[in-house]
Amino acid sequence: MKKLVPEYSFSAEQLDSIAELAYKTGLSVNVTRILYARGVDTVEKITKFMKPSKRNFLSPFLMKGMRETVEMLTEARDTGKTVAVLGDYDADGICASAIMYHALRDFGIDAHVYVPERADGYGLSEKMIDRIFEECNPELFITVDCGISCAKEAQYIYELGSDVIVTDHHELPEILPDCVIVNPKLKDDYPYDNLCGAGVAFKVACALIGERAYRYLDFATLATVADSVPLLGENRDIVTEGLRLFNQQLRPCFSGLLGKVYDSITAQTLAFNVAPRVNAAGRMGDAQSAFKLFISEDEGEIYDLSVKLCLYNTERQKFCDELYLSAKQKLLEKGAYGNVIMLSDESWNTGFVGIVAARLAEEFNRPTLLFVHNGDMLKGSARSIESINIFSALKNCSQYIEEFGGHAQAAGVNVRVENFSALEKALNEEISNTYSEEDFEQKLYICEEITDVFPEEFAHELMAMEPYGVGHRRPLFAVSVGACSAKPLRTASPHLSVKSDYIELTYFSGAKNLKIIESDVQKDIVFEVSVSHFKGRDYIKGTVRELLYDARTGRGASQGIFATSIARLRYPAVEFSSKQLSTEETKALIKEKRAECAYGLCLIASDRRTLRCFEEEIEGLGCDLFYPSSRNVVNTVVIAPAGDADLYGYKDFIFLDTPSDFHLQALAGKNVYVNGDICGYTMFEKIAVSRENLLEIYSAMRRETQALIGETAEEVSNACGALGFDKLAFIFAVSVFEELGLVAFENGKLTVYRGVKTELTDSAIYRKVCFLQQS
Repeated sequence: MKKLVPEYSFSAEQLDSIAELAYKTGLSVNVTRILYARGVDTVEKITKFMKPSKRNFLSPFLMKGMRETVEMLTEARDTGKTVAVLGDYDADGICASAIMYHALRDFGIDAHVYVPERADGYGLSEKMIDRIFEECNPELFITVDCGISCAKEAQYIYELGSDVIVTDHHELPEILPDCVIVNPKLKDDYPYDNLCGAGVAFKVACALIGERAYRYLDFATLATVADSVPLLGENRDIVTEGLRLFNQQLRPCFSGLLGKVYDSITAQTLAFNVAPRVNAAGRMGDAQSAFKLFISEDEGEIYDLSVKLCLYNTERQKFCDELYLSAKQKLLEKGAYGNVIMLSDESWNTGFVGIVAARLAEEFNRPTLLFVHNGDMLKGSARSIESINIFSALKNCSQYIEEFGGHAQAAGVNVRVENFSALEKALNEEISNTYSEEDFEQKLYICEEITDVFPEEFAHELMAMEPYGVGHRRPLFAVSVGACSAKPLRTASPHLSVKSDYIELTYFSGAKNLKIIESDVQKDIVFEVSVSHFKGRDYIKGTVRELLYDARTGRGASQGIFATSIARLRYPAVEFSSKQLSTEETKALIKEKRAECAYGLCLIASDRRTLRCFEEEIEGLGCDLFYPSSRNVVNTVVIAPAGDADLYGYKDFIFLDTPSDFHLQALAGKNVYVNGDICGYTMFEKIAVSRENLLEIYSAMRRETQALIGETAEEVSNACGALGFDKLAFIFAVSVFEELGLVAFENGKLTVYRGVKTELTDSAIYRKVCFLQQS
């Protein structure tokens, strides 16, 4: 169950400061609150933030080691020394390598640039160093986006006869290389320490060739977005200027990677369309192709390399999807009932486990570690959630680990096969002892709850706060609503247009929640704001990001519950064993299961009225209609689950009443308990099932075919007012007729067929409802 949390709250004194800042800057109080909460809390900071540009660039010479770097490169150029550059195989490392290649060439040095492959390992190694010395015997060795943790290897390079410059942005280890170092995290006069590797390379380029380096801001921008560093401070200036290059002077190598013409290239365009293609080269073992693309001036080669990277990305997506499905199947068999998810497999690829681990960590809201077998060792990647520091957890369990490194949200881990289970147990205990249940709550940070028409000025100011990204996320808003009007964007579209009193909303893939939106269940719609321009007018719209609700609220939804229960009867029956309980036994079992574990328990009610008997036992649990709103198998309540509801991850099912059926495939092989004291199918008692009643409805449908608009029995019932019949009886009749082939849904409407010979008893729905009425 996700929880809305205010992004900020202010004291009276702070509110006075915000009002004063808004007055001095000419911004609305609304947007000033957001800026203030994000540390942009002075007139100077606000001015720079709202007008990011190259004018705000910091002098590269404020950075420790920069003057020495320029002196050493000047001397290398003037004396004709051989210079080697070593980068990394991810988008940041490749972009940093490209910047250094171009800048050194502009400076007068033809450097030998080496971009390692994933198989070579990250950073400096003696093997890689030997290979570089065999090929070019450098007299000056420069690293980009790596090297800060390689004191031993830097010394090895020096002993081979070369001077060393390390340019990096990663966290500082206890022992630094004994050489010239350029890293914004060093203690110096440089006031910003969140540059990425390519950002540091860009600053070196500025120190070498001045403003001529600005032509390479597009590389620095791509890397800044791809490496997920905060889009604040100088990074914001770099990305803003770089995006201008992307939109005004698009480099041919990027044109091929974009694949189509965009009205405007944004940070999101780079993050979701360009960066994955560059990273795919490294993951597929061919980072060199991405680097060649970034330095090539040959149109034919640029085209061929762009196509190659796009194909790599397609392959990468395919491999990741396959690995994800494999991991999900393993997790389904193992169960996701602990504080950490740990899985391993011999067939997985080390280049993709990090991506899939991140996906599972987000889906299940728990730290996830995926490992690949490599002899008697397991090589793995760990990804975590915002509230849990996986690096600290691993450090406190290091007795079971051969090697690890990383940061709070991600780490690389090597473990011996025989220590896998011990590490899993230790991590579960460590996390349990360190963190609370609250740390596992999925939180949505909301800037404002909207209670009036969304201000146009505020919307435009939000657009002016671009670019958004890590550290400066797009603000979220919430509107609390009851019943809403919603409709598909077009016939058969899975996307909805939702109307609220304060803003029009677009809900992508929201069709599955149409019944909930239209019901009077109390809902919080979480959305982002955008401004579009069409035919000389600006339109303010919201894009729905989350729909939060509690199915215990409101009085309606009975029609949706009935329709879903009827539709479920068409799904196949499931073979399973169950245990019959009384209401008191059911209450005791719920308490027992909730005390055992926070995951894996699904409580099912056929009707909302059933919940009144269990208010104490289900307090604090999420309560959903038809489908679980979360996929992390946290203990939950589902009312009238749909036949296709994904409940496979749960291990214990407790029916709070006796349902009309058990047509839920996830029940097979699970622990199932049924409360026999409460009947859950009373909704079927008064449904008219006689042939005469059904024939009357069928005849009316044949006469009023133009009124039968919709893609489900419930939608048609609402559209035509059930043709004057009882709505539940109408939904039942349409469902029976569809099963018998008398009607069919086609292109957003219901088609009625004539001349079909059939018997009512051929319908499983009809037979089941008749049986329930007689039992």
